Amino acid sequence: MKKLNNILTGITILQQEGSLDASINQVNFDSRKVTNGDLFVAVKGTQTDGHNYIERAIEKGAIAIICQELPVQLNEAIAYCLVADSALALGVIAHNYYDRPSEKIKLVGVTGTNGKTTVATLLYQLFEGLGYYTGLLSTVQNKIGDHIIPSTHTTPDPISLNALLHEMVEDGCDYCFMEVSSHAIVQHRISGLKFTGGLFTNITHDHLDFHLTFDNYIKAKKMFFDMLPKNAFALTNIDDKNGMVMLQNTKAYKKTYGLKSLADYNARIIESHFSGMLLNIDKEEVWVKLVGEFNAHNMLAVYSTAMLLDQDSKKVLTVLSRLKGAEGRFETMISADGKIAIVDYAHTPDALENVLLTIRQLRINESQIITVVGCGGDRDKSKRPVMAKVAVDLSDKVILTSDNPRSEDPSAILKNMEEGIPGEMKRKAFTISDRREAIRAACHLAQEGDIILVAGKGHETYQEIMGVKHPFDDREVLKETFKEQ
Repeated sequence: MKKLNNILTGITILQQEGSLDASINQVNFDSRKVTNGDLFVAVKGTQTDGHNYIERAIEKGAIAIICQELPVQLNEAIAYCLVADSALALGVIAHNYYDRPSEKIKLVGVTGTNGKTTVATLLYQLFEGLGYYTGLLSTVQNKIGDHIIPSTHTTPDPISLNALLHEMVEDGCDYCFMEVSSHAIVQHRISGLKFTGGLFTNITHDHLDFHLTFDNYIKAKKMFFDMLPKNAFALTNIDDKNGMVMLQNTKAYKKTYGLKSLADYNARIIESHFSGMLLNIDKEEVWVKLVGEFNAHNMLAVYSTAMLLDQDSKKVLTVLSRLKGAEGRFETMISADGKIAIVDYAHTPDALENVLLTIRQLRINESQIITVVGCGGDRDKSKRPVMAKVAVDLSDKVILTSDNPRSEDPSAILKNMEEGIPGEMKRKAFTISDRREAIRAACHLAQEGDIILVAGKGHETYQEIMGVKHPFDDREVLKETFKEQ
């Protein structure tokens, strides 16, 4: 139980009705989860407005309400607080309720379009390898030490997020590395948190269904760096044309990393193979198990972060050489008859291009590249034709298929993709809506030495169709098909 006036520390209350001396059981923003003695925060969401459920929350036992609009009829037994932005208030309240956990752990946020999961996961692995007890908050999974907690969002809601951070503190974690999505920044899911540092990977067109314009998307990412305190670090990829934009208004101390431009931390690729790369990082050579220029950027970002967290350079490079990437990120398997399959989460044009360019650099002689790719439903439609165009430009054969159609008709999504393929390139592409059959067809088309890229879903173990999640794993389908051949 926590005193209401204590968990409202830092909140600007525009109008107060009732006493703030009450003891609060739990904090909730979902009226269905409210129990006796709870504080209910009415948040205006993208789908529903919590203000419509204030009465229901009171009926279920809420004794205090935070809202942007006071109800017409007030209950004398209830404490009401009017605030300018209840979503912003929720983050601060959750942080207070869980005893301000981010102030008791070194919390580093990773944001960008591509590479967030890989960088956060590598940082987690690195610091575990350096002997620290470490937490991870990522798209693939959340971890407290070796304990795995399933992940539902790239960045959890403020209550779940602070509960996880509190658990990490209670368990003795030294560091936490977390992905910070643009949605989470705009929706104030990270409000109230104190970050030790922030890291920017890159930014390309994505999530325009939510942000509407690319400029809004850039501003959303930049907001994260704007909120960093002056004793935090702000690390950016100087090779990205919007990298320095992120640092324009930050109070944090600014650092850069890059492969192509002079930066505080530099690296270059010496050799590259399907099994890994030889990198020169700050004048030291290190062999790493990841491949591709995009992963060289990711590795350099991880090294740079470790340096900013005062780690020993030699020890960091030693551990880096042992690390493996996140699940479903350039994950490679080879069939008994010598076909190479790569599963990658690439679901933006830029990510798909990066993966395909890497494959083209690594392929030997006349090996064919056969790409299986789709686009998600109920998401940014503008990238669909671009994804298809990238695939046909950089592959020998392309099979367009379903990703997670969600509530959309798969054939409509595929038609959007087909519109991006120029007439003379159509001979290279065909469509198989059923993803399992598309992967199987790619395996049957491939010969010894050919490379099959299955893009878009990566680590996911489901396919969402009409609101239902069906078990589906690209990697398992590939393994089954290879066994049959």
